[in-house]
Amino acid sequence: MQSKISKRKAFFIALSILVSVSIWIFVDVSNGRTTSVTVRDIPIEYIGEDGVLADRGLMLLEEGTDTTVDLELTGTRWNIALLDKSTIRIQADLANVTSVGKQYVTYRIIYPDRNFNNMYTITDQDPITATINVGELYNRTVDVRCEIQGKVADGYTAGELKMSPTTLEIRGQQETIDPVSYAKVVLNLDNAEATVSELLEYEFYDENDQLLGKTGIHATADQIQVTLPVNVTKEVQLTMNFIESAGARLQNVDYEIVPSTITVSGDAALLKDIDTIVLDDFNLLSMGTSTTQYHHTYAITVPEGCENLSGVTRATLNIAFRDMAASTVTATNFQLENIPAGKNIDILTQELAVTVFGPEAAINAVTADNVVIRVDLADLSAAAGSYTVPAKIEIPGSSVGISGSYQVRLTIRENQEEPETPDPAPETDPAPEESPQ
Repeated sequence: MQSKISKRKAFFIALSILVSVSIWIFVDVSNGRTTSVTVRDIPIEYIGEDGVLADRGLMLLEEGTDTTVDLELTGTRWNIALLDKSTIRIQADLANVTSVGKQYVTYRIIYPDRNFNNMYTITDQDPITATINVGELYNRTVDVRCEIQGKVADGYTAGELKMSPTTLEIRGQQETIDPVSYAKVVLNLDNAEATVSELLEYEFYDENDQLLGKTGIHATADQIQVTLPVNVTKEVQLTMNFIESAGARLQNVDYEIVPSTITVSGDAALLKDIDTIVLDDFNLLSMGTSTTQYHHTYAITVPEGCENLSGVTRATLNIAFRDMAASTVTATNFQLENIPAGKNIDILTQELAVTVFGPEAAINAVTADNVVIRVDLADLSAAAGSYTVPAKIEIPGSSVGISGSYQVRLTIRENQEEPETPDPAPETDPAPEESPQ
């Protein structure tokens, strides 16, 4: 019970505070009571410093040029409390500056809230106009260098370093620009196992490699993009894409590729799943039916972006059948497929001399009974007369190959139905003879 009373009391206290604040805000706004705040050190953004002004051979000198503005703003206490000072911006346009020396330019106040002028009154601003000191622009172009710290991981190699930009145009007073010899970035590898690409800040150095300050030096770029490929070195196997056929199988081949491997270097991610390089396709049927050794040379093409460290650009394939023979078998087993309905087929070709090849043991096992001559008549469903039709040779259960192409001569004729023979009349018993009376 005591807990419920405490919770109710806390609720009414919070409600009372909320009502009090609401009444205070209402009274403050309705009575128009105001207060002031000073926003100090708002940076001045000079528009056109690196564009219009530089094109005219002019520059802002740091000495004698205003860099900030202080503003005193007046408004209701509620609006002042809502003010986000960090969003106030000051911009001064240099488009009308055409000569050297001390000058004055107006600036404008930028605030993201459209009701800014209705909510606040600028009661003081210091300075009222921006003072600028303009001098003649002096410029030079210096090289960008990269210092590499650390090393790549064991088993990896660093590729060619790339930077963008590789030079910087620097602008400023001559006495500030002349001592600059080059700009330098530092790239830390830290046992890198993949390509490193970073956007780096640079520093200026003199001809004695002494660090210089950046004050008074304006450059065409704020950062340098540095990329160092980190590659893996890998030995890959050279191979061929062998095309096999019946009678010409890789298991019956002796071959070697010289060299058998090469060493390549490339991006670790690219070479991760690459263990072989296929030189080309090779159809085993191209060697015919002899055991002669053939020699073929192929260009070695490494994956794009990789380097062939071996220096060998071509490989030689030495290849021959280990066991190869050819023989001719007289085949007589014809099988017709897709015979047209209502047609009779007369095969005029009585036998075919079929050439087979392959390992000698497999050739010796082939007999005329093994060879099947298949003739497909699907395209002759409406034909009649004599035709020469392609034949497909098959040797079920054998690994030998078939050489050449084969045809069968045949005649297609309509099926002549024989006339029906009428059933003989049923025999009747002869009438009994009448006995003479």
